[in-house]
Amino acid sequence: MKKYNFYAGPAILPQEVLQGLAEAVLNFEGSGLSIAEISHRSNAFTRVIEEARELVREILYLSDSQEVLFLSGGSTTQFSLVPMNLLDSKKTAAYINTGEWASKAVEAAKMYGNAVEIASSARENFTYIPKQYSIPQDAAYLYFTSNNTIYGTQFHQFPETDVPLVADMCSDIFSREFDASRFALIHASAQKNLGPAGTTLLIVDKNILGKVQREIPEIFDYQQHIAKNSVMNTAPVLAIYGCYLTLKWIKARGLAKIEADNIAKAQTLYACIDKSDFYENNIQKADRSLMNVIFTLKNKDLERKFLAEAEQAGIIGIKGYRTVGGFRASLYNAMDLAGVEYLVGFMQEFEGRNG
Repeated sequence: MKKYNFYAGPAILPQEVLQGLAEAVLNFEGSGLSIAEISHRSNAFTRVIEEARELVREILYLSDSQEVLFLSGGSTTQFSLVPMNLLDSKKTAAYINTGEWASKAVEAAKMYGNAVEIASSARENFTYIPKQYSIPQDAAYLYFTSNNTIYGTQFHQFPETDVPLVADMCSDIFSREFDASRFALIHASAQKNLGPAGTTLLIVDKNILGKVQREIPEIFDYQQHIAKNSVMNTAPVLAIYGCYLTLKWIKARGLAKIEADNIAKAQTLYACIDKSDFYENNIQKADRSLMNVIFTLKNKDLERKFLAEAEQAGIIGIKGYRTVGGFRASLYNAMDLAGVEYLVGFMQEFEGRNG
């Protein structure tokens, strides 16, 4: 039976990327060695990481001052590294809190200086994106999470400000067209639209670095990673190669096509939910995520049955986040419209039998 992978992360990858990874694990480009066992300083891998970095530049039309790094650790690590590298003792870091990951980011930043939450949707259980807020005049940067995997909200318009923008784009990087040159820093762990888990993409404007007075351990210093071309220490070779393959797939499709497909997928699933008296989604419609569609059953007693029967039908990974419950279908780039239509068909059939 075909499996339909709706996991939030690690998540579905394009089939051709999986095929390329499988071949490289056994024999990387005819070398007789596995991609999992070659040196991160070998000529073969140096070419891979350099081409991957260049692909990011090409796809996002980055400015000359924006550097591309592939780092070890997930984006949770960046919750601390961002303020460590950017938050001067005389400045303030401004945060928009739209969910669990933004909450953790601001708490981590408080260890390095004055970090303030200038807006939050917590009182409404993170069911919308705050639109009204005042940014401190001494702000070193404005930080936000572009898409919220747990609560199913997304920034469809980014903040308009002269303050340097910093964004956690883990779950929607490369899912749409946007002006990446506006951002001082973007971080995105590679477990959703970028590649297999194990590395984190960092895009950082060199002009924002070197302004803090604190001593930064070399391994945590963005400037040191730039100087070493993203291979200061042993790089996660397999994960970065997976990103390289995925970036080639993204470039071939183009962000305009990817964005149009993602809109169509999300609209298909939201239409099913909105037309039903059986399912519900309580997110403000203007702020609904295109990546993570959250829904519940109005009859909570049927949730276990729904999940069990979905798995029997080959629908995998739709259980909601452990602190939220309900259900979540993640519609990342590699999920096609046919997969979403299959899910919708199951939901309608289940409602017909149990509604």
